[in-house]
Amino acid sequence: MIIKTRFAPSPTGFLHIGGARTALFSWAFARHNKGKFILRVEDTDVERSTQESVDSILDAMQWLNLSYDEGPFYQMQRMERYKSVIQQMLADGSAYYCYCSREELDALREEQMSNKEKPRYNRKCLNNHEHDQTRSPVVRFKNPTDGVVVWNDLVKGRIEIANSELDDLIIARSDGTPTYNFCVVVDDWDMQITHVTRGDDHVNNTPRQINILQALGAPVPQYAHLPMILRDDGQKMSKRRDPVSVMQYQEMGILPEALLNYLSRLCWGHGDDEVFSIAQFVEWFNLDNISPSPARFDMKKLFWVNSQHIKNMDNVKLLEVIEPGLIKLGIDVKELDITAILDLVKTRGDNLNTITQEVAYFYQPQTASQDDVTKHLTDLAISLLNAFANALDGLDEWSL
Repeated sequence: MIIKTRFAPSPTGFLHIGGARTALFSWAFARHNKGKFILRVEDTDVERSTQESVDSILDAMQWLNLSYDEGPFYQMQRMERYKSVIQQMLADGSAYYCYCSREELDALREEQMSNKEKPRYNRKCLNNHEHDQTRSPVVRFKNPTDGVVVWNDLVKGRIEIANSELDDLIIARSDGTPTYNFCVVVDDWDMQITHVTRGDDHVNNTPRQINILQALGAPVPQYAHLPMILRDDGQKMSKRRDPVSVMQYQEMGILPEALLNYLSRLCWGHGDDEVFSIAQFVEWFNLDNISPSPARFDMKKLFWVNSQHIKNMDNVKLLEVIEPGLIKLGIDVKELDITAILDLVKTRGDNLNTITQEVAYFYQPQTASQDDVTKHLTDLAISLLNAFANALDGLDEWSL
């Protein structure tokens, strides 16, 4: 069996740091098992999905060097396939049309809550064929009413959900467009996904998706639901106060391999190893060593890991990554031999921006502030500097 994993972001914004870890684990599991890694763009939320977000996600994946073997596939380009499967399910009785209005459903919900019952659809339209034909129906999946859905989550262990807890999920809206949970099922089936690695906010979707897969006679992949990444104070990360976009870390001078190294350690570990190459990570990685507990993002630790990767980096490679920043500062590195300078400065900085500024210092005119001149350039200092300059002028040659 060929291992096939997937990363399936929704293009409603940038690639989140949590999404990057999910992509990393899916990618590494495929690479470790000599399988295939698929990129799928889940763009069925037409109102919120944008091409700008798609481009941002693809750019982030490229910067991280998380190459995919198939894709990117776009759900909006697969609508006919989804609609075909829905017609198949309507024909075999595993799905049915529902003509209930929003007002009817709201009234049903209020009645059930007043009776202290769990709100759920009462299947009024399942066998009732007297409908308001002027109303466009939705399509509901006929969920089993008894038994349990069981799967052995590769992170959380055995999970059981009673079918009595699940509703008849809407799989197509009244305008005919399929819903997220249904599209995911068909995609995983068609793309022969064997392992689904995703955030644990999707745990509640899993029993519904398993039931649909089984109704279609499709194989059920193995699931691994990753815990959340929290701030170092235990609070949820927020784009208002935290750098949560992957590309923000590029702007902060973080190496992609350092970011991946650090992300790999958030709920996964290999003994006491903290700094390692991505190739080494792939060799070590499996889904068995993932902790189900939330991970905490320590910015200081990330910069320390970054500093170690900078120190260990070959000077040719380091010059390559800081060259764009030096060019912006007006320094043409092609005319310079800065190997010795790189050896000096790469042990002193924890990010590429600092390293770039440290290198630039040697090649840019330096102008002291008036405060520094007043403080340090005293009469005694001037006399000593003049004496030193005169001594240098008197030398016939410069040598050690």
